[in-house]
Amino acid sequence: MIKHRQVHRRGRRSQITVSYTDPVISMDLLRTVLQPSFNEDIMAVFRKYMKFFEKAASNVKENVGDDVQTDQLIREACRNCLENAKQLFSDGEKAVVARPGPELPVKRVKLEDESSQRASPVPKKVNYLFALCPMDLSMIHFLYTIHFIYILQWDPSRLNEGSTFVLGSRANKALGMGGTRGRIYIKHADLFKYAADAQDKHWLAERQHMRATGGKMAYLLIEEDVQDLSLSNDYK
Repeated sequence: MIKHRQVHRRGRRSQITVSYTDPVISMDLLRTVLQPSFNEDIMAVFRKYMKFFEKAASNVKENVGDDVQTDQLIREACRNCLENAKQLFSDGEKAVVARPGPELPVKRVKLEDESSQRASPVPKKVNYLFALCPMDLSMIHFLYTIHFIYILQWDPSRLNEGSTFVLGSRANKALGMGGTRGRIYIKHADLFKYAADAQDKHWLAERQHMRATGGKMAYLLIEEDVQDLSLSNDYK
């Protein structure tokens, strides 16, 4: 513990007392001394995994367009890693993140070990849509509902080396929606879908899983999700 002395002068005599600094301040002083070493070690860890972030950001840019700032995506991902790492040093109580708005039910969610089995892509912020077209309150509530369901259903642990997938066009036909291309994505916006890039589409076409689509988008869905839909009341 760091000490400091206080001198009080009373007449001819000086009274010296010893007091202790705040424990938090003491620990923070130590942290300040060690912080450069921490930063160096942390950067070494990020350099180890940087190739994964760079590959993911490159795929996003290829699929979305040249307007995507890959450096910004990588920095944001690194910041999120640091933010989530704080949970390693929590007080032992499970932190509950408060979300605005009412709790909304999630339909057709398969539970296992008290966790959601339905996955969906990370949603775009609803704010981005406000500038595109005027919307009334009912539309805003609808968008918020979809956004909230996405957050609840996203569970990356569902995907592993044994996961199986099906082309969205095949699933569309299997569920009786073959007349309208992409109808399954509109009717079931909560479905996880992976946008195949040029390399993916070439691989699928070589193995005759699909025809060469040129510049058209091709999506892959989780087979389990499609099977769940086929057993739901909507398709009985």
